[in-house]
Amino acid sequence: MKNKLFIVLSLVIALSCTDKPLNDKYDWVPMTVTATAYNSLPYQTSYEHPAITAWGDSIKPGQKWIAVSRDLLKKGLSYNTMVKIDTFEGVYIVKDKMHSRWRNRIDIYMGEDVNEAKEWGRRKINISYAVEKDSLEIIE
Repeated sequence: MKNKLFIVLSLVIALSCTDKPLNDKYDWVPMTVTATAYNSLPYQTSYEHPAITAWGDSIKPGQKWIAVSRDLLKKGLSYNTMVKIDTFEGVYIVKDKMHSRWRNRIDIYMGEDVNEAKEWGRRKINISYAVEKDSLEIIE
């Protein structure tokens, strides 16, 4: 019994030492963008597949996902990039792309609640997106 407890405790300690917090593992790059909101409804996305993103992910209410304008892809907000939005809790994930006509814009996914999306409207906001720190650390 003591051996099993020791092994489990050792594994927990080993795993907790290798798992860095988000702020230790990533640099957060600030940016100001125009933000709008969208829903997974046919007239806003696709009549054929309203719950499928441009990259082919299946989206459902409750997920913290955003779409980005295509010019932001070149700036580092690519597929699966983590994003902090100054007026929202938690971390959002880039999972969708917007039409090529939009520039410097994100679209925040708000499930199927059209009223919530309309209430949000369009605003200029500050975001920060994650860029993985260099994995080669210099030891002095």
